Amino acid sequence: KTNGPEDIYAANKDKEKKTSTSLIIREMQIETTMRYHLTPVRMVIIKKSGNHRCCRCCGEIGMLLHCWWECKLVQPLWKTVWRFLKDLEPEIPFDPAIPLLGIYPKEYKSFCYKDTCTCMFTAALFTIAKSWNQQPKCPSMIEWIKEMWYIYTMEYYEAIKRNEIMSFAGTWMKLEAIILSKLTQEQKTRHCMFSLISGR
Repeated sequence: KTNGPEDIYAANKDKEKKTSTSLIIREMQIETTMRYHLTPVRMVIIKKSGNHRCCRCCGEIGMLLHCWWECKLVQPLWKTVWRFLKDLEPEIPFDPAIPLLGIYPKEYKSFCYKDTCTCMFTAALFTIAKSWNQQPKCPSMIEWIKEMWYIYTMEYYEAIKRNEIMSFAGTWMKLEAIILSKLTQEQKTRHCMFSLISGR
């Protein structure tokens, strides 16, 4: 049987419904890491000249793992991310394969906060990317939280649109509480960060 235009349209709409926001975010994460931010080593290969040292720190070779994970100016941010993770899922190892490649140890392949962690890691990568070509500095916790809150807000309205608020709450409720507990009242007010789930 040959599918007509109506069948193809219906199949595409069904596929769109099944595509999770976290999967879309994961694709954005890969593009951000691999495509839009070229490491110094990669730039030297493309230009066939230049400096292949990391522009942020003490002159280490600027390979992908160093620029996104090992650099002394991004390590404090990853350590902050893992402090949040300890409140969410205490046993996750401090391993770059998890945030950079989405590769979890076998025992964590189906744990319940995987989508939540994906959002946390994506926000961290976006925060690092924003400082890619700027003056060397350590990305701050509040910058990372603002990126997370942006993703959180997008997912909230997407959940309302799809009538999936319970699934959204399951993914975000615990992390929302952790984020808000780390902020002062002044920071919450300044950045308009209040619970979308409980309305407080």
